[in-house]
Amino acid sequence: MCSTTNDERFSAAAHTDDGKHHVLLAASGSVATIKIPQIAQALSQHPNVSIRIVLTKSAEEFLQGQSAEQPPLESLRSLPNVEGIYHDEDEWSKPWVRGDKILHIELRRWAHVMLVAPLSANTLAKMVNGISDGLLLSVVRAWDTTGLVDMKKKRILVAPAMNTAMWRHPITKKQIKVLEQDWGSCDDGWITVLRPMEKELACGDVGDGAMMDWKQIVANLESHLELSVPNGEVNGR
Repeated sequence: MCSTTNDERFSAAAHTDDGKHHVLLAASGSVATIKIPQIAQALSQHPNVSIRIVLTKSAEEFLQGQSAEQPPLESLRSLPNVEGIYHDEDEWSKPWVRGDKILHIELRRWAHVMLVAPLSANTLAKMVNGISDGLLLSVVRAWDTTGLVDMKKKRILVAPAMNTAMWRHPITKKQIKVLEQDWGSCDDGWITVLRPMEKELACGDVGDGAMMDWKQIVANLESHLELSVPNGEVNGR
């Protein structure tokens, strides 16, 4: 397994012919980040899947070993097929010189699909407005939305997660419309929105806005990549 801290050597080209589906798994600052270990563990059961993980600084706060469901982020390195974990500071781990790889470009080139789960209200707003003030958003901003650069149209799946009032806010409605209708159309789209569900939220409110059940998220990604369910399991990891 490669080391990713200050790893300016990572090159997408080195993995072009590895025969695996490359999944870039990302999380932004929402309580639902605690589901990342389960998502990664489920995807890691596919021997033909390679996983790299990107988290925002706020997302990292939810995986500091607080409890069994919130293990230290670094523990995910021990999962099969998790090839790297990346932080904002890895983007410019040393002063850039001509010829150096640029991490957010290499991750975009490497990924066959990107899953952002959870997509927080803040990151949703930045994504729609083209702001790229961190590694995750830089990858999204650099995504080849036409398929002409990477020679293949690739998709980003996003699973919004936020408080009910935030989800029902009129600005959120406008932003989701951009993702679903402007950027997600079947013919030339590149975004799939995995809409949230209704439940009791971590804050105590009851309503919609909770991230889609992580098993459904995994099932959507498996379907997108046409992966068979490991060991014949259905709906019951």
